[in-house]
Amino acid sequence: MIQSKAQRTKFLAFCLLPTFILFMIFSVYPLFSGLYYSFFKWSGSGSNKTFVGLKNYIRLFEDPVIPGTIWHDYFLVFFKVLLIMLLATFFAVVLTQFRIREAAFYRVVFFFPNLMSVVVIGILWMFIYNPDMGLINSGLRFLGLDNLTRPWLGSLTWALPSLVLPAVWAGIGLFMLMIMGGISQIPTAIYEAASVDGATRWEQFWKVTVPLIWEQLKTSMIYIVITTLNGSFVIVQIMTEGGPGNATHVMGSYLYQQAFVNYNFGYAAAIGVMILVFSLLTVVLLQLLLKREKIQY
Repeated sequence: MIQSKAQRTKFLAFCLLPTFILFMIFSVYPLFSGLYYSFFKWSGSGSNKTFVGLKNYIRLFEDPVIPGTIWHDYFLVFFKVLLIMLLATFFAVVLTQFRIREAAFYRVVFFFPNLMSVVVIGILWMFIYNPDMGLINSGLRFLGLDNLTRPWLGSLTWALPSLVLPAVWAGIGLFMLMIMGGISQIPTAIYEAASVDGATRWEQFWKVTVPLIWEQLKTSMIYIVITTLNGSFVIVQIMTEGGPGNATHVMGSYLYQQAFVNYNFGYAAAIGVMILVFSLLTVVLLQLLLKREKIQY
């Protein structure tokens, strides 16, 4: 028996070793490397690094751009979580609770943006927002609402809100399927019992569906937060490059600018550490706020 346990342990270790090595190379090593470089002044090329201690972190508190990047990130987090969860939940309920013959087709339609790269999505929406030939302004002019047309991505007021739509459009399908998976696991007998007790569709949604798919909802919200704080810089870099006048800079895009435009890798590494800290704190806070007793059925 001891020998079989030892063999099983060796087998599991052998199977997990490649994943562990990749995790160390692509996750742990970059993390500690970034922390190490944040204490240096370094252009990113060559070995000429100057140890500056905590000066890069002190600079974070003195940099007038940093508060704006944090605000922009959490602006996107709030509206992405709100709109994606509302729309994804709505479509998931409609496609599972109502008899729609084209349900399979709509699943593909909603999920299709997830098959596109962020670069393609960014370029597509840049054309949509084009002030002269874009779909939005052209549609407003067609309706006689010329006064509502805007240079959407060139406006200090509208550039940041304009980034919400492509992010929401690209994210609905994935989370809709996650929620649909949770709803499909709920026994129909529960809905039948609720209906017999006189519960309306709305009451069934709030008192049956939501509690029973809470884990899927919570996982979706946390995933949206993590991907926004760590990945929103891609869509920003493609569509606005942080402009106009830093109006759309998020922490990630400002990191990119400091590293690959200003060649200040030490300060960029400090910004990366800041992003990690904000991400961890936000996820921990969400875990506490969204904690509910798991319901068994």
